[in-house]
Amino acid sequence: MLNSCWQEKSAWEVITVLQSNADTGLSNSVVRSLQAMFNNKIDEEKRISPVKILLDQFMNTMILVLLAATVISGIVGAMADAITIMAIVILNAILGFIQEYRAERSLEEIKKLASAHAIVMRNGARIKIKAEELVPGDIVIINTGDKIPADLRLIEAFSMEIDESTLTGESHPVSKKADLVLTSDTPLAEHKNMAYMGCSVTRGRGKAIVVETGSRTVIGQIARIIQETEATMTPLQKKLDQLGKVLIAICITVCAVVASLGIYRGEDMVTMLLAGISLAVAAIPEGLPAIVTVVLALGVQRMAKRNAIVRKLPAVETLGCTTVICSDKTGTLTQNQMTVTRLASMSKVIEVHGDGYNPRGRFLIDGREADPLADKGLETLMQISLNCNNSMLEKKQGEYIIQGDPTEGALLVMANKAGMKSKAQILREIPFDSERKRMSVVVKDKRNYMLQVKGSLDILLPRCSRVMVDDRVRAISEIEREKILALQDAWGSQALRVLAFAYRTIDDGYSKLSDEELEKDLVLLGICGIIDPPRPGVAASVEKCLKAGVTPIMITGDHPKTARAIASQVGIGFSERVINGSEIDSVSDEELYRAALSSRVFARVTPQHKYRIVKVLKQKRHIVAMTGDGVNDAPAVKAADIGIAMGIAGTEVTKEASSIVLADDDFSTIVRAIYEGRAIYDNIRKFIRYLLGCNIGEVLVMFVATLLGFPLPMLPIQILWVNLVTDGLPAMALGLEPPEPGIMNRKPRAMEESIFSHRLGWIIVGRGVYITAVTLLAFTIGLIYCRWNNLVELDTARTMAFTALVFAQLFYVFECRSEKYSPFELGMLGNKFLLYAVGCSILMHLGVVYLPALQNIFNTVSLELWQWGVILILSGIKLLWKYVLFQFKKIAIVMKLADRVNLA
Repeated sequence: MLNSCWQEKSAWEVITVLQSNADTGLSNSVVRSLQAMFNNKIDEEKRISPVKILLDQFMNTMILVLLAATVISGIVGAMADAITIMAIVILNAILGFIQEYRAERSLEEIKKLASAHAIVMRNGARIKIKAEELVPGDIVIINTGDKIPADLRLIEAFSMEIDESTLTGESHPVSKKADLVLTSDTPLAEHKNMAYMGCSVTRGRGKAIVVETGSRTVIGQIARIIQETEATMTPLQKKLDQLGKVLIAICITVCAVVASLGIYRGEDMVTMLLAGISLAVAAIPEGLPAIVTVVLALGVQRMAKRNAIVRKLPAVETLGCTTVICSDKTGTLTQNQMTVTRLASMSKVIEVHGDGYNPRGRFLIDGREADPLADKGLETLMQISLNCNNSMLEKKQGEYIIQGDPTEGALLVMANKAGMKSKAQILREIPFDSERKRMSVVVKDKRNYMLQVKGSLDILLPRCSRVMVDDRVRAISEIEREKILALQDAWGSQALRVLAFAYRTIDDGYSKLSDEELEKDLVLLGICGIIDPPRPGVAASVEKCLKAGVTPIMITGDHPKTARAIASQVGIGFSERVINGSEIDSVSDEELYRAALSSRVFARVTPQHKYRIVKVLKQKRHIVAMTGDGVNDAPAVKAADIGIAMGIAGTEVTKEASSIVLADDDFSTIVRAIYEGRAIYDNIRKFIRYLLGCNIGEVLVMFVATLLGFPLPMLPIQILWVNLVTDGLPAMALGLEPPEPGIMNRKPRAMEESIFSHRLGWIIVGRGVYITAVTLLAFTIGLIYCRWNNLVELDTARTMAFTALVFAQLFYVFECRSEKYSPFELGMLGNKFLLYAVGCSILMHLGVVYLPALQNIFNTVSLELWQWGVILILSGIKLLWKYVLFQFKKIAIVMKLADRVNLA
């Protein structure tokens, strides 16, 4: 809500309350006393120092685990591990620092919106001062092109229009009237007697009194909301933090037990301590943060190709569990290109087709193509569209853009579509203003002069005494007046803005006539309907959202009728109810939540309303994505789980507060980003499944062997080798797995859903047990072989266990490609990166086993053919069984098809 209800008071009342004078302004002594209490600067809280932001990056539980692993690796002499882990920690810290430091800049961008100077009346003199020196009660002079220096109550307004799009989302400049007194429920977008800090005067001039300064202005309140919005951890960050805590407990317990039992049984103390420490390193998936970062970064690259620029890496994953998209209308759901879609004379209704500002298009009557220039009345209407127009159509970098008023741009494009591009010489112009609601020009028409007029039908119709029907001019009847007004109402209910066109033939004495005398006794030609149409593909994207369990909600500052019409066209909602901003103030959070999900359309909202909607949805455990472009959107964008800014129309304030920037401002890009987010989370689960399954296997091998009284099945250096080489490369390749089929046909995962949900935890433990059994069985066979051949050293048994563990993990990685499909259903060649990674790991392991220099380091021996047979059968039996089942499934499908053919 606004601080004070200045719009509810007359200009005289405001001047009285603030003890000012409209003609002379404040005295210098009064200004000095007020400056002791007020300032026109946007306050900011004490900034967090860059050093603290950097140190905070090391307070994450997983990072603390990795720092401990670095120290341990250094103690046991595994410097390669220590350097790798430290590099991972530093990389994560740098990325986190950059993201948080950039987030602090959103307030700086808001401060840039403030005007630098202002012209004021003080002591009866007009002077130019710094805007920051303004105080309540100052009288400010406003002219076209000025930026409003504070929140002002207008005293005088002459044809004044102000662009308030950054605050309200209103796509058109707002006409201002100083003599209005508004009611308490008037939305911000309709405060026609006010001018707000940071907005720009596009037309006219006036005088106003300062009512609010600095942090008490509307834009200052937005800055305060941004300051108060606390950053929250993403679902994945929370899960990894929990995982880090669990791993700490498991590592300490298991490693202490293994080392203690070994020493108790008489093993060498140093060897067992090293084994325990090596096991601790093996148990910690130090590659996990690095792989998460790399996978997210690769997702960022893919999304950038789809026009979604990611500013904060965790946002990529969070997109996958988005349950609500709160979207602005203008430019996101719509093209932000005003377009004529309907045209009507008294005898014809024509559909106008085309793409935005592209000057090529078609005119259809009852589905059949028509030439509007074949009709004299429509030809004249097109001339008026071209002549009564100050906009320009340009082509830049392959795209058509309009310079000037968007509505006039729509008329110019329509005339171009009809093939009319030559503008007549304008002999006289009566400009449009908010009071007249029409524009007229005088042009030379062959032998005669012609007055051409466009404007509001309600204004032009009383000035029309005749109408053109089928190329003939005759007196207009009451029935025809009612008919054209009814058509306007019908189009208005579909959110079309209706303009009327009329003309009058005059003689060369027109220059002696006043504007009012010229603009009467007109001939009505027809009307056109203008709208900012939905973007191509948005309706299909909304349908995908709904199938994926994501609720789209439109939140706009535009008119309720316009919002309802666009929402119906794109499929966001078909309820007749549109929730006005004034309603939001009078309902509870629970009522607002129910209304948001049932109606899904909000209109005439303020920045505070948007912020509240986001907070209410988050309180109800929704993961909220919020789009925005103006300054008014920045608090809600920052408060959302995923803040999405517009790259083309967006302000720097909103971009700095956001997680993602849409390069094309298109809603469909958000849906594509959700698809990528789901795929990325799936891949994160895949490599967590792989890494933790392998790590549990490594820990249990040592733990169970110690409990059973076995000698150490692997040496510390062998454990570290498996951890560094065999785990890392395949896990990284899993992060590049292509998305599975049907990824957008499932509901979003719940925010509180464990990363081990859907039995993933049991699958990981089960595979860990399987790897343990395979490794210890290979070790046992190796021990029998050693004793059979009277070998004192256990190198052969350990090499067999070492190799069985490596290959059990490499076979397992193929099963981790999907939780739903077997690797054979997906196609073994579906992820070539995985094949390269597995091939590389195999080659490196063969080097350790067969190269003499590495044999001495890793205490390995060359394996015989029968030993390889044992190892491959034990480690690959599960994957082989899946292949057999896959073949049976194929046979069953073929048999079913054959039966259907026979029945046919």
